[in-house]
Amino acid sequence: MAFEGTADYTIDAKGRLTVPARYRTALASGVVLAKGLDACVGIWTADGYETFKTAALESFHPLSPERRKLGTYFSANSLPTELDAAGRVMVPSFLSDHASLDKEVTVIGAGDHLQVWDRAAWTAFNAALTDDVNEIVSALGHPA
Repeated sequence: MAFEGTADYTIDAKGRLTVPARYRTALASGVVLAKGLDACVGIWTADGYETFKTAALESFHPLSPERRKLGTYFSANSLPTELDAAGRVMVPSFLSDHASLDKEVTVIGAGDHLQVWDRAAWTAFNAALTDDVNEIVSALGHPA
């Protein structure tokens, strides 16, 4: 399943986020919440996160310091969990702190996973992203 789109949500007083209804079936067998490389929290299927980790680490020698650091980062900063009966997921404080999540958040589709952003941070990041994409396209020799 491709995770696409953008929607505004809130995190409740207990730290729970309602996952967009259209993705609940894909996430019903369990999810992995993970610290994003940007200031966000990733919501992955269990298989999707494993595929991501494997692809990210495969070009490194298994004993290299870089591989050990990345492997530790991905494993220590992720949490396997499940959606509750209402389609919500608890966002632990170590992840909400990383992404500066408060109440108002934006959930975005990032292709192979979802990302949860502080709403104001997403607005700023998305504006910069638009400029970056135009530069990337121009560098490839294609008009923006």
